[in-house]
Amino acid sequence: MQVEVTKSEGLSRQFAVTVAASEIDEKVNTRLGELAKTVQMPGFRPGKVPVSLVKKQYGRSVIGEVLERTISETSAKAISDNKLRPAMQPKVEITAFDEGKDLEFTVSVEVMPEIVQPDFSSIEVERLVVTVDDKMVDEALERIAQEQKRYEKTDEARAATAEDALLVDFVGKVDGKEFSGGAATDFQLELSSRNFIPNFVEQMIGAKAGEKRTIKVRFPDDYGAEELAGKDAEFDVTVKELRVTKPMKVDDEMAKGVGLENLEAMRAAIRERLTSEYGSISRVRLKRSLLDTLAENADFELPPVMVESEFAQIWKSISGEALPGHHDHDHDHAGHDHAGHDHGHDHHDEGPDLIAQGRFKQYLEESGKTIDAVKDEYRDIARRRVQLGLLLTEIGTVNGIKVADEEINRAVVNEARRFPGQEREVIEYYQKNRPAMEQLRGPLFEDKVVDFILELAKVNDKPVTADELMADPDAEDSDANGAEAAAEASPKKGAGKKAPAKKASAKKAAASKSKE
Repeated sequence: MQVEVTKSEGLSRQFAVTVAASEIDEKVNTRLGELAKTVQMPGFRPGKVPVSLVKKQYGRSVIGEVLERTISETSAKAISDNKLRPAMQPKVEITAFDEGKDLEFTVSVEVMPEIVQPDFSSIEVERLVVTVDDKMVDEALERIAQEQKRYEKTDEARAATAEDALLVDFVGKVDGKEFSGGAATDFQLELSSRNFIPNFVEQMIGAKAGEKRTIKVRFPDDYGAEELAGKDAEFDVTVKELRVTKPMKVDDEMAKGVGLENLEAMRAAIRERLTSEYGSISRVRLKRSLLDTLAENADFELPPVMVESEFAQIWKSISGEALPGHHDHDHDHAGHDHAGHDHGHDHHDEGPDLIAQGRFKQYLEESGKTIDAVKDEYRDIARRRVQLGLLLTEIGTVNGIKVADEEINRAVVNEARRFPGQEREVIEYYQKNRPAMEQLRGPLFEDKVVDFILELAKVNDKPVTADELMADPDAEDSDANGAEAAAEASPKKGAGKKAPAKKASAKKAAASKSKE
């Protein structure tokens, strides 16, 4: 085998490899001899088939097999002999071959950059700390009481407000004809609800018991039922009762309603859960700050093909379009298998609201951005992902950080708990699907590397309020991240955009504590 370096620029390397025809012939003949011992042909006893007949029957397939194996072995040897660390799978192109002649091919590979670990002791980051006090617990209890409010009939002869509910019958019509799913009897219409066709609830505010109204609305253009999308409709509504709210009283009975012994036990459960949730959010912010610092100070060249592969995956996830020449298997990075893509800061990963909802084309129209401009934004994200992935992997490798099988197993169990009633099926899925199991390793590895760095860095605790902790550090104002999604609901519809949580879940705290 002859190997000649034909390119060595930056992280790119290319070799021209020549394998002598005699070496290829020897391997082909050896393989044909092996087949002759096992192949069966009419008129010959097993193991007695002449090699010439085997060659006539299987020669072309054997040559293909030998070529594939030879290219794989010689490529690996060329890379090993030159002490290279490939960033991605090498690309091979056969430049010349014919039976009885030398095999000539090129091997193109991008190699891993030289990465110098930072001085961890010089890194300084802030950890935001929220102390859960009695006032926060009281507010959480009030929110739970409000969430569990009930509506009761009132005989007040007044117009309904947005705080009330109405017991109604309604019938919906399009072009004068009733449509399926457009009618209900004794339906409790909460006038603060947003889960309805736009302008439906608003037109019912001010109604009184015994009143009849005709509501005119238009179904959204992207409404789930195609036969109704974009159409005008009328609903004949009969108001049967006016109902007012009756909040649940914050007492021992409310606590017992969520499975706790008394109000004090509920207060303790809420305090514990809020402390835990704010701590988790603080951890995310701390990790983000650390990774920002690492990214700002990292100084090494990135393998272009790795960046492009990462970008192709991101672009496909947000736009649904695969880039030419990119396939899922191209994403097999040789350089940062361990590091996940959480990276604590890729705030554009979900993007503006419309992108997060899978409405990429609408986002382009409303933002006025060109596809090229958006691609540039996400290519920067790809660079950051690759940069941090390589850096964290290098730090973990140099310092012997590993993820034990026991940690993977715990991650599988935690994943299974997210699917109550299907735990066994989830665990069996991971047990039978090794690649899925390995996908859990990346985030675990990344977190262990982050913890390792934080142990050596200077971490300053900074007391903050809950609102300060929950604030988006990137947004200058609450509307900075895109347009609000329109309410896309029929009178009995369910889903709009899920609003971001502003407070840790106290109700969840109480419920989870009651199960312990």
